[in-house]
Amino acid sequence: MANLVLTVVGDDRAGLVAALADVVSAHGGNWEHSELAELAGTFAGIVVVSVPDDRKEDLTAAFGALDGLLTVTAHAGTELPAAEAPREIIVNVLGNDHPGIVRDISAVLSRHGVSIERLTSESREAPMSGGRLFEARVVAAVPPGADPAGIQTDLERLAAELLVDITLGE
Repeated sequence: MANLVLTVVGDDRAGLVAALADVVSAHGGNWEHSELAELAGTFAGIVVVSVPDDRKEDLTAAFGALDGLLTVTAHAGTELPAAEAPREIIVNVLGNDHPGIVRDISAVLSRHGVSIERLTSESREAPMSGGRLFEARVVAAVPPGADPAGIQTDLERLAAELLVDITLGE
C-alpha cells in the first residue's frame, strides 16, 4: 500500500469532504487521517490516504475531476523507520496578538531540535480590552538527548520578551 498526503483547498461549501471521499473510495483508497478546517471562508486541509500501489497513479489523476470544487495536490508519504520514540511536549501560548509570535516560538523549538507535530492557533477579540488575543497550542516531539530544562528556560525568556504567557506540559 502507498501512502499519499493530500493538501486540499477550495471555497467553503457543503459536500467537499464527501466529494473527496468518493474519489478516494472509488479507487480503493482508505482515509487514514485528516486535519480539515474552514479558515476565512476557505476550506483547507491535509488528508493521509492509503491506496494499493497499482492504483496510486489512477487515484492521483482522478483528483483532477474535483477541479472547480477543490484543488487537491498529492504528495508521496513515507513510512518512518522505527526509532526511539521522542518525548512529546505541549506548549500553550496566550497573549496580546502581534506579528512574529509563531516565528519566534518555532525558532526556539527548532534550535533545540524539537519538531512541531501539530500547531493550532487563532486570533480573536479580547474581552474587555478592545484588542486582539492570540492563542496557540503546539504539540511537539523532543528528540532523545535534548535538554528539557534548556527548552523551558528559552521559552520562558521568550515569553517575557513577547509579553505572552507560555506554559509547557506533557
